Amino acid sequence: MNSVIKLSDSVSKIRGIGPRYLKYLEKLGIKTIKDLLWYFPFRYEDFAKIKKINELEPDIKTSVRGIVKKMDIRRSFRKKMFILEALIEDETGEITAIWFNQPYLKKNIPIGSIVSLSGKITQKGKKFIISSPAYEVISFSATNKNLPKETLHTGRLVPVYSETQGLSSRALRYFIKPLLKTTINLKEPIPDFLMEKYKLMNLSQALQQIHFPSSLFLAQKAKERFIFESLLLSQIFLLKNKKRNSLIKAPQINLNVPLLQKFVKSLPFTLTDCQKKAIWEIAKNLNQSPMNRLLEGEVGSGKTIVAMSAALLAIKSNYQVALMAPTEILAQQHYDKFKSFLSPFNLKIALLTSSKAKIYDNELEGDISKKALYKTISSPLIDIPIITIGTHALIQKNVRFSRLGLIIVDEQHRFGVEQRKKLISKNDNQKEIPHLLSMTATPIPRTLALAFYGDLDLSVLDELPKERKKIITEIITEKNKNKVYEFIRQEIKKGRQAFVICPRIEETENSDVKAKDLLDLSVKLNYEVKAVKKEHQKLSQDIFPDLKIGMLHGKMLPKEKEKIMQDFIKNKTNILVSTSVIEVGIDIPNASIMIIEGAEHFGLAQLHQFRGRIGRSVHQSYCFIFTEAPYQQTAKRLKILEKCHDGFRLAEIDLSLRGPGEFLGTKQSGIPDLVMSSLLNKEFIEKVHQEAKEILKQDFSLKKWPLLLANFQDFSKNTLQQ
Repeated sequence: MNSVIKLSDSVSKIRGIGPRYLKYLEKLGIKTIKDLLWYFPFRYEDFAKIKKINELEPDIKTSVRGIVKKMDIRRSFRKKMFILEALIEDETGEITAIWFNQPYLKKNIPIGSIVSLSGKITQKGKKFIISSPAYEVISFSATNKNLPKETLHTGRLVPVYSETQGLSSRALRYFIKPLLKTTINLKEPIPDFLMEKYKLMNLSQALQQIHFPSSLFLAQKAKERFIFESLLLSQIFLLKNKKRNSLIKAPQINLNVPLLQKFVKSLPFTLTDCQKKAIWEIAKNLNQSPMNRLLEGEVGSGKTIVAMSAALLAIKSNYQVALMAPTEILAQQHYDKFKSFLSPFNLKIALLTSSKAKIYDNELEGDISKKALYKTISSPLIDIPIITIGTHALIQKNVRFSRLGLIIVDEQHRFGVEQRKKLISKNDNQKEIPHLLSMTATPIPRTLALAFYGDLDLSVLDELPKERKKIITEIITEKNKNKVYEFIRQEIKKGRQAFVICPRIEETENSDVKAKDLLDLSVKLNYEVKAVKKEHQKLSQDIFPDLKIGMLHGKMLPKEKEKIMQDFIKNKTNILVSTSVIEVGIDIPNASIMIIEGAEHFGLAQLHQFRGRIGRSVHQSYCFIFTEAPYQQTAKRLKILEKCHDGFRLAEIDLSLRGPGEFLGTKQSGIPDLVMSSLLNKEFIEKVHQEAKEILKQDFSLKKWPLLLANFQDFSKNTLQQ
């Protein structure tokens, strides 16, 4: 490798990285020198304590150095694996190192060499053993007095990286360490006044300390420096985006107060105060400036009614509306609700999915060919603009809108940025960009809202209709299941229905559930995951052979799902066994019971969303949380649901318990992984948010800080590509 390299150079310039490793590195998104240097460890093994052999203590992680005196390899007949044993000696004593199924180490660790070993010590009688230790040969000669002062894989805080098959943390350490000794033109992109104000570590030192830290304190200081930079770039990106959106010419929707009053009076229920507030915020936004707004709220808090009011204002201002939902079931449900509540207002409402096309026109409804519906939507001569409700079918190439004024995206986290862009691009009125209203039933803690949705205005529905009864929630252990089944039978005799939610479709024998999924981090489990198909069979044949039981999961065809849901809606089915596909937006007022199997596999926020599928009528509803994980931390977490019914509070608790990555469920586009670890620190995020605002206030172009601008341009390019 050359002594001088550029961050933009390919990793192929690094000695030892050939075609095979290039392929593995690319899997991790590593193509350039910068990608590799900015591929940070997610934890450290603390092997910094180096002890003489006679100082060792059992059950403690430590490091030892010694001469390899003996090396034997044998085969275990019972488990059919190779066992390699090495006798290591220093001036104070001996220790046996054991490796399993790594026979090649016999060549790598020759007899007579000096090795450094790190791992957990065990004691058998007077004999010390170190099993599967990290190792490195620090000299091939036992007489060498000039041993290296610094090791790479042992005897220090050792970085551990996210790996892929064929590429270990050990290999990554080999590639990264030499880079930190080369001359790389590292210029500090964070402005000097911020470096000084927040006492940030400089870039060169931070790279050294985040990969190979001298102490955990310095590793944390390095991490803080990179988190600050990533958050700063993220906030600048979002604020610039918000400013750019505010300059776009958008349709001016009339602030028609009498129309809103008429709509509210026509409803068969009283709106909550937060619904009224959200409707007013949205109405003013539509009238005054381009809307890019997130409507978040409790499950069952009435987001659809708020969206309807916005659609009504747009239609009566002679603009079209498009509502995109993630599933056919949910699109059909929205279509039915819009028909029901907007029928007094002389509107046209269309439904477009992959399997059907319908149109409702002034109380007349019928199927229509997709070709005819495309023509209706694209016609500029239509007398009454149309509300088109659909799935991904709305962004098919044949769909065009003549005068699209408002886009409503339900469960916005299910749709990517590109899909939303496609929907906007379907508008033939190129002079104006449609307003955007995104909806989500996942209560988002303020910390996450600021970090991920800083370019959106926020409307929050944090209360439920007053007539709603609180859902009785109870944790059920295996021995009490039969009592619950008998209770369900009695409720079904009264005419009620029940949901049963399972974590998987097919059963997986001895499925290895990662400990982090169960939040019992010290315990590895072999845990049989509940399967929808097996549960359906058990309930149908053994528990409720006299009842009608349906089954729903994401792998079914749309027509199958539609029939199953219609049977459940019409009470032709007593119990519906489903995966988490049921989570989004399904509204069955007669369903008053929910069982959640394998509840430990879900976060609190998701469990609360499941629970929100019931309790939507005058009937008392019950949520039974089944768990077979007898671990204290899991039980403590699930118990929170019994007492807490506030989705926003549960979201905060969920975020603190599981961390942002687990809470969000999926990797968020444009937000670096490192930022994730900072999202529990609300004050820190707000400080960086304010610094980003101040920087843009001083110079919106960022030309005043050319290095920050260059980094921001790279960040923006990577974000938009995701």
